[in-house]
Amino acid sequence: MTSLQDKPISDKTDSLTINKIFDLQKGNQYNVGNSTVKERRAKLDRLHQAILKYRNDIKKALYDDFKKHPSEVDMTEIYPVTSEIKHAKSNLALWMRDQSIHTPLALLGSSSYIKYEPKGVVLIISPWNFPVNLTFCPLVSAIAAGNCVIIKPSEMTPHIATVMKKIVDEIFDENEVAMIEGGIDVSTELLKLPFNHIFFTGAPSVGKIVMAAAAKNLTSVTLELGGKSPTIVDETADIDMAARRITWSKFANNGQICIAPDYVYVHESKKEAFLTAVKKYIHQFYSDDATKESSYNRIVNSRHFDRLKGYIEDAVSKGAKIETGGQLSGTENYIAPTVMTRVDKSSILMTNEIFGPIMPVFGFQRIEDVIQDINAQEKPLALYIFSKSSKNTNHIINNTRAGGGCINHCAVHYYNTHLPFGGSNNSGIGKAHGIEGFKSFSNSRGILKQNFTNALELLLPPFNNFKQKLIDLTIKYF
Repeated sequence: MTSLQDKPISDKTDSLTINKIFDLQKGNQYNVGNSTVKERRAKLDRLHQAILKYRNDIKKALYDDFKKHPSEVDMTEIYPVTSEIKHAKSNLALWMRDQSIHTPLALLGSSSYIKYEPKGVVLIISPWNFPVNLTFCPLVSAIAAGNCVIIKPSEMTPHIATVMKKIVDEIFDENEVAMIEGGIDVSTELLKLPFNHIFFTGAPSVGKIVMAAAAKNLTSVTLELGGKSPTIVDETADIDMAARRITWSKFANNGQICIAPDYVYVHESKKEAFLTAVKKYIHQFYSDDATKESSYNRIVNSRHFDRLKGYIEDAVSKGAKIETGGQLSGTENYIAPTVMTRVDKSSILMTNEIFGPIMPVFGFQRIEDVIQDINAQEKPLALYIFSKSSKNTNHIINNTRAGGGCINHCAVHYYNTHLPFGGSNNSGIGKAHGIEGFKSFSNSRGILKQNFTNALELLLPPFNNFKQKLIDLTIKYF
């Protein structure tokens, strides 16, 4: 991908518009920041109502962009946002309340509290794979925290970007929330500005560019990235259930999901049964010919199609076996649900995040070998375990690291707004959803109030032996 830092903006009008909106929001940030619980809830209500109002437009736009089925839009785009809004509205009064904090005895005479104040003017850069979900969910958190927001959606899904801009323009003034469309040049221009926080969702490679740009202004960041999320199916697992849930989560949205199971380890004693069950569910979900199944959408564009085609060809050239699928159509950006075995660990399929409908499956005998393989790579965004053994499950969790994950399911932890969502190191920095999203867009301002004279007043200069004895007692007992 072209460096966001190197490509100049092509349209000076865009540059002027960006700076104008940023300045408007900067001048309005304290008005927005001082908004009440009632006022912030009203903004969330307007967003909720607008999403429902344009629900059919959203479905049509996502079908036009990459043939996403309307029911899948409801499940993966609409519901996560409406759920996030409801959760924020229900908890907003508690989140905004000053949090009383214990004050040590050495500071007797004072009280302490945390005030969650808005960071100010924030930037949300959202991706193409779940454009509504991954734009409006962080927007909910930013609004709940009392920020002004500029949104930059992906240029790869233009139809839904148009609908989202219509929603934003209809319910917000641009001095509070604005959406700016464009490509890499627009992102580059935005990243030059001294935002108070940047929330980016996308690939780790671009996340590094965003973080480098943010560092120039000492801007804090939340980076929701990705990586290769492993899935482990041990010898105790319910194979049919595991195959059904893994198949659904792997091939939903054509595999273009940052928390999709990237590759699967199955105990050798269950591997053949697992492969048979996966083939059964691929047929059940998408029929014998997924080109004719409306529930199966497409790769977003020809560039990503060519990338995935190259992954398959490279793996096959190194000895991989296609167990099912492998059919391609460049005219439709179509890749059939594909399962592969005997994949060489050096193939591109295993060194890069797949982000497509290709599932490598490996057998294993010893769980320690699987743990060693996982820990030899970057920390994943998610890790999934299918097992009936608490001992095995706890051993895997305690000896691996990941942003999050599920036991006996895949991806559904994202739907729980009470859980923090995010990665670790290469898979992300910071958390989203619920109170964690609110905190990401807030500054935890620690405040101590001196109510009456305390012992510290006795320890002011000039120092002497008596004061030193008091200091020694304080260090020893308090």
